[in-house]
Amino acid sequence: MIPFADLVLPALRWDPDRGFAPCLPDAERALDLGVGGFIIFGGEREALRALIAQLQAAAPHPLLIASDLERGAGQQVRGLTQLPPLLGLAALGVAAVREAARLTAREARDVGINWVFAPVLDVDVEPANPIVQTRAFGTIPEEVAELGAAWIMACQAGGVLACAKHFPGHGRTLTDSHAGLPVVASSRLALDADLVPFRRAVTAGVASVMTAHVAYPALDGSGAPATYSAPIVQGLLRRAMGFDGLVVTDALVMEGALQGLPETEGAVRALQAGCDLLLYPNDVAAVARALGAAAASGALEADRLEEAAIRRREALEHVAEPMPLGSGDVAAGRALGERITREAVQVLRGSLAPLGRVRVEIVDDDAGGPYPMPPRSAFGEALAERGVDRADDGAPVVLVFCDVKSWKCRAGLSDENRARLAQLATDAAAVVLFGHPRRIVDVPNGVPVLCAWSGDTGMQRAAAARLVAG
Repeated sequence: MIPFADLVLPALRWDPDRGFAPCLPDAERALDLGVGGFIIFGGEREALRALIAQLQAAAPHPLLIASDLERGAGQQVRGLTQLPPLLGLAALGVAAVREAARLTAREARDVGINWVFAPVLDVDVEPANPIVQTRAFGTIPEEVAELGAAWIMACQAGGVLACAKHFPGHGRTLTDSHAGLPVVASSRLALDADLVPFRRAVTAGVASVMTAHVAYPALDGSGAPATYSAPIVQGLLRRAMGFDGLVVTDALVMEGALQGLPETEGAVRALQAGCDLLLYPNDVAAVARALGAAAASGALEADRLEEAAIRRREALEHVAEPMPLGSGDVAAGRALGERITREAVQVLRGSLAPLGRVRVEIVDDDAGGPYPMPPRSAFGEALAERGVDRADDGAPVVLVFCDVKSWKCRAGLSDENRARLAQLATDAAAVVLFGHPRRIVDVPNGVPVLCAWSGDTGMQRAAAARLVAG
């Protein structure tokens, strides 16, 4: 074991063809180092449950097992329930948000995930923001605060840690922090509005906060991203807002964190600033050794490192044991998720006429990225199940896949896809937006428009059901 490795959380990623097999050697090395946990990307339900149980049994101490489950456990885990993005839940109100959070926590525990990196508490104030959009609860800070607090309390009541992100707010950025360092030049007064949801989260007892790889000159004139900023983490979050829980960085592989720095230096800076856990570095051993060297040189104080380690251990005291679900519970969760997704589909414009024969056309602004996409066939399959004929001479129904993707580095459609949508939509029976409702600006006037929030399989099926219902 390497001292201070317990402050590092590496990533384990499911491979569609080989499962978790390719990452097992890395997982074993990380356990030998003594890491404090892992972030999980993807997986099938039974395989993930087996992997997490194996990791916990082999670890020298209890592990934090985290995952991005903003859209329900099914966002990462095949066989569990997919939910709409937070903006879609917000349209249904606080009761639906609580239901979604309870279901997410219950299904996370089913496989052994004990830390959910949600909810996003960024305020969706910048239409050109390339990475927040539908991931946020909305545009009004007080409403985001209310819904975020409801999500947090319901999730944590289920024995799973929640995480308010991305502090102090990513909603005003024009750059995606995956691709570069955004700088928010807004005034302190404007940024105070962005802090409203985070203040409420602290009051609600949120277990953890994730920092943004974003610079805020009004909060820290040095230009350092929040992850490396003592004035923001220690001064604002800890002292001014009174948060004494766990602070975790956003992924250290992101360009907003690197900015030409070795990730080892970034890791040291994050802990100096007041962060407790270091998420997803590339070289876990090198980062752990760098922490040890910084401690030996005095660059990292022993008290700061011990404080971080204590917070990790204390967080684990608030998580419940894994609780595998029976087939009936899984079916009930799936039914609840299907109801929520159906209710979330909204008619943004026009009225829906009864469908005869249809021709499904696709504008796929989400194609071409580095990660697997949901199949685009679920919408058509759901139409067929409801007796709708598809034919080349049918009325066009245009599906626009325009979800939030870290690799796109833009909020709207590409020029090519905007032109394609304008062409296809001229005589369309309906256009379905699998993305933010503000993309209605790209749809010609007079065409009925549905919003189905994201391109997940569940949302495709829900959109088809809503279209057939008229």
